[in-house]
Amino acid sequence: MNYSGIDLHSNNSMVTVIDETDRIVAQRRLPNDLTKILDFLAPWKDGLAGVVVESTFYGRPGIMHGL
Repeated sequence: MNYSGIDLHSNNSMVTVIDETDRIVAQRRLPNDLTKILDFLAPWKDGLAGVVVESTFYGRPGIMHGL
């Protein structure tokens, strides 16, 4: 089982996938583009228990609602 965390900024996001032992499986800074974020997460889609988004900037509702 894997988990994803996204630190959403105004123009990019840091997307991380970790496993059940908190080991970083993958991590990448991506533009705030839902398609690019979903493409990055695609290899882990079936095994993701959840995605959390940390944001102090709510200017990208398409990303948050698209996950």
